[in-house]
Amino acid sequence: MRGIVDRPDLPPIGREQSGHRGVFFLERDGKRLATLTYSLAGQHRAILDHTEVSDELRGTGTGGRLVEAAVRWAREEKKMILPLCPFAKSVFDKTPAYQDVLLR
Repeated sequence: MRGIVDRPDLPPIGREQSGHRGVFFLERDGKRLATLTYSLAGQHRAILDHTEVSDELRGTGTGGRLVEAAVRWAREEKKMILPLCPFAKSVFDKTPAYQDVLLR
């Protein structure tokens, strides 16, 4: 699942999943520069647990792009998101458009 949220100057956001654990990521030249990890909790819930963005991408909106990718994925897969990661939670708190997938 590549290209969820594209910016011409940055590589697309990808997603990988193995079992109940998954990650949204941005890679450049084979190196992961940003990740947002999640765990599935049942069929309809995903817990966002950690966001990490390399120093070279800080200030580019990459963390927000990772959260946006998770939201789009959740909508497509009919999942609700519990953002336990403080960064992801702050994005949800500031973005009314994401409330439809927020698990309360």
